[in-house]
Amino acid sequence: MPRTPLTIDAPEGACSATLHTPDGDGPWPGVVMFVDAGGVRDTFLAMADHLASLGYAVLLPDVYYRHGGFAPFDMDTVFADPEERARLMGMVKSLTSDFVAADAAAYAQALLARPEVAGPAVGTTGYCMGGKASLTAAGALGATVGAAASFHGGGLAVADDPGSPHHRAGGIAAAVYVAGAKDDGSFGPEQFALLDETLTDAGVRHTIETYPAAHGFAVPDNPTHDQESEDRHWAALVDLYRAAL
Repeated sequence: MPRTPLTIDAPEGACSATLHTPDGDGPWPGVVMFVDAGGVRDTFLAMADHLASLGYAVLLPDVYYRHGGFAPFDMDTVFADPEERARLMGMVKSLTSDFVAADAAAYAQALLARPEVAGPAVGTTGYCMGGKASLTAAGALGATVGAAASFHGGGLAVADDPGSPHHRAGGIAAAVYVAGAKDDGSFGPEQFALLDETLTDAGVRHTIETYPAAHGFAVPDNPTHDQESEDRHWAALVDLYRAAL
């Protein structure tokens, strides 16, 4: 799939990104892909390529652009290494919900301005940390996001967390698809129920499911990757985007 390097004028500096497009002539519906805690790496470049092959113009931004260059993480060992885990979590915690919302506006604006992109709205998808970002973007940007997905996202509906995306449900115009992981402490039954209730009360079209796989199931370089669940998530994304974008 063609890849075009971009520099986005983000709220706090230049954000590097890649635009992944199908072969042939566009324009195509646009999608912003939010990475997991490990950041942009070969696995996510390949995932953006794959989504592009399904008929979408996919923007993959460096959500850690505020940190400048950083040493890549080894997803096989990062959580077992105390120093690397601390480095990773420090970067994750630096992405407040307000930062995510402001950045998402810049990403969507840059994507919609591209000649390869059709339509007045974008889709979003995200993984782990990015699943939360995907729903935060939908709540912050209103009609600019037509479809939003989260896969093994955590912290999606935490009652006492002001940054929890469910607090922005009233601003969501998108159709929402959430796929949680089994036995996932970051998105357990209480959050599942609260998110469902909140989206229902806000009149948001949504589906929330639990896949029979562990947290991280959709990302191939995660130790918990599950091929059947990854395949299922691609099918779910296409169904969501075809109906809503």
